[in-house]
Amino acid sequence: QVQLAESGGGLVQAGGSLRLSCTVSGRTFTNYAIGWFRQAPGQEREFVGAISWNGGKAEYADSVKGRFTISRDNAKSTVYLQMSSLKPEDTAVYYCAANGLLVITVDRGTYDSWGQGTQVTVSS
Repeated sequence: QVQLAESGGGLVQAGGSLRLSCTVSGRTFTNYAIGWFRQAPGQEREFVGAISWNGGKAEYADSVKGRFTISRDNAKSTVYLQMSSLKPEDTAVYYCAANGLLVITVDRGTYDSWGQGTQVTVSS
């Protein structure tokens, strides 16, 4: 009973920055932890980071830690992924997802609602 939609993807040069948005909608007051995942062509979908239901805690994969920041604005029903110091290896389709546990998890199997994804391409 929750829908997610990503936006903000595009083409950016290495070393540049990009901000992705994930807008969440639904008809209940259920709160969710929101995760970000990415998938490059021919590769498995991997965990990028996640934020707790109240925005009090965020966790990141080692590959992006220090470069990416997740924030949450519940009044706008939006979660942001701010990406800086982008590398060509960051090129992928980025997805946001929701779980009903209200805590951060890193396993994609714990997320049962997904957006359609947005393409991020980093050129050198």
